[in-house]
Amino acid sequence: MYRDNWIVQNIVSTIPNDMVRKWYEIKSRIAPEYIDQMARLERTTQLRKKLLTGLCWGRLYGGAVGVILIRGQNDMSLPLDLDSVMPGSFLELQILDRWSGVYPESDVVSDPSDPDFGLPDYYIIRDEITGQTVVRVHHSRVVRFIGRELPWLEQVAEQYWGESELEAIYNEIVKRDNVSGNIAALTFRANINYLEADGLDQLLGTANTEMQRRFWNLMQAQAILESNFGTRIINKGDAMHNVQYTFTGLADVYDRVMMDVAGAARTPVTKLFGRSPAGMNSTGESDMRNYYDYIDGLRETDFRAIIERLLPIMAVSAWGQIPDDLEIDFPPMQTPDARETAEIAERKTNAVLAVYQNDLIDAATAQQELQMLTEETGMFGKITDESIEAGRGQTYSSSKAMQDPIMGLELPREPDDRSEEELE
Repeated sequence: MYRDNWIVQNIVSTIPNDMVRKWYEIKSRIAPEYIDQMARLERTTQLRKKLLTGLCWGRLYGGAVGVILIRGQNDMSLPLDLDSVMPGSFLELQILDRWSGVYPESDVVSDPSDPDFGLPDYYIIRDEITGQTVVRVHHSRVVRFIGRELPWLEQVAEQYWGESELEAIYNEIVKRDNVSGNIAALTFRANINYLEADGLDQLLGTANTEMQRRFWNLMQAQAILESNFGTRIINKGDAMHNVQYTFTGLADVYDRVMMDVAGAARTPVTKLFGRSPAGMNSTGESDMRNYYDYIDGLRETDFRAIIERLLPIMAVSAWGQIPDDLEIDFPPMQTPDARETAEIAERKTNAVLAVYQNDLIDAATAQQELQMLTEETGMFGKITDESIEAGRGQTYSSSKAMQDPIMGLELPREPDDRSEEELE
């Protein structure tokens, strides 16, 4: 199916491509040159391509593994010890799907603190040609890629693998192929000519063979004499008719079938079939928003565990150490355009100014709130810590009073000689 059907290829590859399209960001107080070193290591080991391959084969077969290869560590049956990883020793991530000789052992991880608790403890990699075991790999040296999650008993029956994406959408793909094939077949029957022949049933049923042969010769001769313009010579009195088929409603039927396939694949029609949304006032924005939310969820639930297993090894290989504050973050898939960014910046800035002008916060807090909008709007990134510290304790009213020396001062009044009783 993957080799013969372009829709199956899109189903397998679209979501993984979007998962790795916006790469993770390292959140740590490390120098920029360290980030460059990590990016260089990722390029030399082709990490992004390897992870994309693992995600694709995991979706296609329901299971794949990435074996972590480290220079100098030939005994892969031992648990991975970060202290034994030397700088520059991370080689690559070797991707093997579940039908390429990877066999999970029956023993499972029994330590509840282990991230792979309940999963196979070891994986056997065999040569499929000779059947001999090549290597026995400890689970700490393996990252797993599976398709759809299965219930526990089904997972055990599948040797702790998942379900192929194609199993869940197979029926929808078959229906789509049948509808598409039937629509294509109808185009050959869009214009049909037929000739009325008197006594055709008696001719074919009771007439002798010679008469039937002459009839067939007549029909063949008419087909040969028919011109490119559809002109045919017939006997006077015979009737020639033409039937034309209209394709009204077929487009709607095909659109519904495409929507069923896209829904089963959890991918919008615009991404899966490469076509613009149909219907009145149809933009596809809501579909894409829901799809990107789904991708963001997959990156947090599935992709983060893979990156967090690889990142410490890569940090030691690239930097020689693991920073204490090493964290990663995934940028959102959907980012606003320039107009939306300007509207967001204007609304949030006005909200901060309104609170500040009502003396509810001081200038330092207002600047900090504006500084927090930098990643979202790309503005206010030049506000320095010195400027924030200088505005600490200064409210809007006090700053206006400093700008206008008359504000806040009372005019002198002439003395009043009247007594208090007279004033009362």
